[in-house]
Amino acid sequence: MVQVTRMRLVLAAICGGLLTAVVVGTGAAGAEPPADPPGNNGTIKVDGAPFDITPGNEPHVDCKFDIDFYGYDEGEDLFADVTFTAHPPSNPSGVVLDVEPKTVFIGEDSNDGGGSEAGHDASQEYDLSDALASIEPHPVQGWHVKLTIHADGSQGADTKFKVFWVTGCETTPPTTEPPGSTTTVPDSSTTTVPGSTPTTTPDDDEPGGPDDTPEPVPAPPAATPSVRAPDFAG
Repeated sequence: MVQVTRMRLVLAAICGGLLTAVVVGTGAAGAEPPADPPGNNGTIKVDGAPFDITPGNEPHVDCKFDIDFYGYDEGEDLFADVTFTAHPPSNPSGVVLDVEPKTVFIGEDSNDGGGSEAGHDASQEYDLSDALASIEPHPVQGWHVKLTIHADGSQGADTKFKVFWVTGCETTPPTTEPPGSTTTVPDSSTTTVPGSTPTTTPDDDEPGGPDDTPEPVPAPPAATPSVRAPDFAG
């Protein structure tokens, strides 16, 4: 009798343990996950004109383009550090381009929506015209550029990369006309010969001009000598 009672107690304990495990497991399964779990969230897209927030990636863009951020965590202190570098075959490669802004706020809302349009966090326009002025472009493709994003709040591989081509960044130098000879048209009284001293002929109305040449004065008529008749003696 005692042995039967012990067996009943053991079975009751086992059943009670199983029931507790089932209840705990059910409660854990029914708990909702955190709304904004931290982690290596977020993605970036390169967007050419016309700009929009559709998460399409464009590998060829003009010198002015957008960088779109999607699915990043929420937080008022979460920013993305943005770096552009020249990428081979652009020469010289590896040069960090001086482009502003270098940081973009990405913590406006939760990562709900992920990389979809609903998960759009921020867009930032960039213009690489000045930054690429000293970089030699590919004759057909243009400039090869690498974008690196380091996102605050991400865990693990928190760095994102994009490599794309940029065209239309040529800067037209100001047109300077070659120095030409200045032609001076002298007045009618001056003749200028390159490499010689100008020769000036006085005008008619200037001192020493033709009108100032004295006209010849006619000589007075010669006096006729008077002849006296001889006296005759008477």
